[in-house]
Amino acid sequence: MGGGFVESTLRQGGARPGLILIETIYWDGRAAPRWPLHAARLRRSALSLGWAEPRPDAPQGPDHPARLRLTLNRAGELRLELHPLPPGKTEWRIGLAAERLSSADPWLSVKSSNRRLHDQARAALPPDLDELIFLNERGELAEGTITSLFFDRGAGMRTPPLSSGALPGVLRAELNCPEEVLRAEDLPLLRRLWVGNALRGLIPAVFTAG
Repeated sequence: MGGGFVESTLRQGGARPGLILIETIYWDGRAAPRWPLHAARLRRSALSLGWAEPRPDAPQGPDHPARLRLTLNRAGELRLELHPLPPGKTEWRIGLAAERLSSADPWLSVKSSNRRLHDQARAALPPDLDELIFLNERGELAEGTITSLFFDRGAGMRTPPLSSGALPGVLRAELNCPEEVLRAEDLPLLRRLWVGNALRGLIPAVFTAG
C-alpha cells in the first residue's frame, strides 16, 4: 500500500474512541536505558495519528528493576503505570501463530491498543510455548505477539523487514541489524534464533514445530 493510504488510515483511526499509544519500558533500578528510543517512537506514532506531538519527561521508577507502562491518548494525556518485573527465562520456546497478519495493515506501524490479532494469539498461547510468531499473507515471518524476531543464517544477525509486517520495535532500533526476509521453512536451517523486546532484551529461542 502507498504512503498516502497508510497516512489516511491512521489519521482516520486516530479519532477512534479509547485508542491509546503504548510504550512498555524497562526500568533497571536507576534509569530507563532505552528511553530516548521509546520517546522517539511515541512522537512518531502520535504524529502519524494526527495527534499533537507529545513531549514526555524521562520516567522515574523504584530502586529495583521494574516494568513501566506509558500510555498516551488523543487528548495528549500521558499515564505511567508501575508493574513488577517477573523473573526472565534464559531461553524461549516459540511456535507459529494460527492466524496470519496482513503486511499492508497500517496499524502494524504503531504500538497501540488496536492489536486484536496479537492479543488473541497471546491469550491462546499453549502452555509449553513462550511466544507465537506471525506469518504474513506471503508466508514471510514478521514478528511475535510481544516480541521482534532476530536470526542468524551464518552471516550475522538479521531481522525481518518492516515490509513483512513487523512493528518498528525499540530493541530492533537499538540493535540496528540488517533486514532479511525469513520464511517458515527456513527456521530449521538457522544457526541461531532470538526473540526480544525493550523490556526483556534479546532472548535465545528454539522453534517448536506444531
